[in-house]
Amino acid sequence: MIVRQPADLPESDATIDADGWQSRRLLLARDGVDYSLHDTTMSAGSETLLDYPHHLESAYCIEGEGELEHIGSGDRYPVTPGTIYTLARGDRVRLHATTELRLICALTPALAGHETLDSHGGYPLTPEARPALRKKNVFVVNLNEFNLGRLRSIRNAENYDFLKLLDASDVLEQEHYDIDHILTKARAQLEQYPGAVDGLIHYIDFPVSTTVPILCREFDLPSASLEAVLKCEHKFWSRYEQRQCIPDHIPKFAAFNPFDDDALDTLGLDFPFWVKPIKSFSSYLGFRIDNAQDWARAITEIRAHIGRFEGPFDNLLERVEMPSEVAGIGGGDCIAEAIIGGRMCTQEGFVHKGKMRVYGTVDSLREPNGSSFASYQYPSRLPARVRKRMTEIIEIFLAHIGYDNAPFNVEFFWDANTDRIWLLEVNARISESHADLFRKVDGASHHEIAVDLSLGARPRLPYRDGEFAYAGKFFIRAYHDALVKGVPGPEQLADIERLIPDTVVSILPQPGQRLSEMMDQDSYSYTLALLWIGAASPGKLVKRFEQAVEILAFDLEPV
Repeated sequence: MIVRQPADLPESDATIDADGWQSRRLLLARDGVDYSLHDTTMSAGSETLLDYPHHLESAYCIEGEGELEHIGSGDRYPVTPGTIYTLARGDRVRLHATTELRLICALTPALAGHETLDSHGGYPLTPEARPALRKKNVFVVNLNEFNLGRLRSIRNAENYDFLKLLDASDVLEQEHYDIDHILTKARAQLEQYPGAVDGLIHYIDFPVSTTVPILCREFDLPSASLEAVLKCEHKFWSRYEQRQCIPDHIPKFAAFNPFDDDALDTLGLDFPFWVKPIKSFSSYLGFRIDNAQDWARAITEIRAHIGRFEGPFDNLLERVEMPSEVAGIGGGDCIAEAIIGGRMCTQEGFVHKGKMRVYGTVDSLREPNGSSFASYQYPSRLPARVRKRMTEIIEIFLAHIGYDNAPFNVEFFWDANTDRIWLLEVNARISESHADLFRKVDGASHHEIAVDLSLGARPRLPYRDGEFAYAGKFFIRAYHDALVKGVPGPEQLADIERLIPDTVVSILPQPGQRLSEMMDQDSYSYTLALLWIGAASPGKLVKRFEQAVEILAFDLEPV
């Protein structure tokens, strides 16, 4: 914070006397701001040419009378106390002072202090001002072409350089995640970068969502704390904290060791219920348990694969202090939860300096099996009163755990029969799945939210400025293992582009691959393709998806 009195201004370079005007520079580039603030007085009868090749100016008249003449059009505007004008690059004007005229002016980039107007009416661009003009360097974990495209859709994208941090081989679809290696490699990349590191963003679940807070703390970048993030991502710890502040909106739950042969008898839950690891994502190793046979099958699968996350997640847990009720429950444990249901949605939001905002709600529609997602559709068609209550619930929880200066998305169920709202889980990141939905409907990907927060700014996402009224992410799925003999080729993708404009298609399996070899699938299906589609109505959205399914042919051989 800067607090300055008139006597604090050094006369040597902060007050400029020129022909017909005097400028007292109140804020300058050396103050670390991107603009300078001037108290300028023009002598009665004087006139000043203004034509800025490098700067933008806004001015507010507080005393006197004058006139602003636009040289190109000849238009003239009176200037009296309360008048404000803004000059962009290319505006050439002449300011006339009828009486002594006093203006408060803001210029960007900031002046260094000693500059005066040249004969053409502009200020020179001094070396001291150049830092305010440079692009901000925003590092993005595993930056790929899809997300680079979404980042380039945000407003003022030309003001940022988006730089890749780490590779997919470090953070995606690996049998083992080495947390220390990930942190060491990331630190080296950031330390060796020759420019400033202004921000760090991500859109990936574990292990990225839990390592970024560590890096942000070390490099003094805005972020939620590691402890707050873990209170979202450790499924039992999250429920433990939720029980303290929003107990009416969570199901009955219990932790258990999947290698304990007597665990089923000690849960205290009746069938049916869900089981899942303390740390997982995309419903990986999540199972609905309707009877003892389901339990036996699920436990066999969990025991075979839960070690993938156990060591890495425990590495992160060792870095924070945990409540005694949670401390003994780690990455090798699981949680069982009573069944909750209803209409499902996800609220996307952020907290900035203690103030929370939800900027969009996305409906999550499920396949007939009740477990796999069929589509995500935006904007939500849930009643506004229901969405408002959801926002109030998540605000209580995030304030309770001290979550701040970061984006989030939270999954809810609304049971329309009982009007009850259930909180499913909280993710400490934007949803990559929803990025193109916001671009299509609102005019910019919500990557803009992550970028603004990474630079310490309060985000302001555009609203309904996109090409479409509705947008959806759709899944094409298979429900049995198969050998992939062929996938849609360039001709089919070209047909999609021609017939369904601005549709993004991602094909997941490769020819020759077995579906069961694909990583990070849910426990009940395999994803063949993802499609992001826009339309004028929900009905037309579904019709466009059906049209795309007819075009995209997969050759699958059952095994």
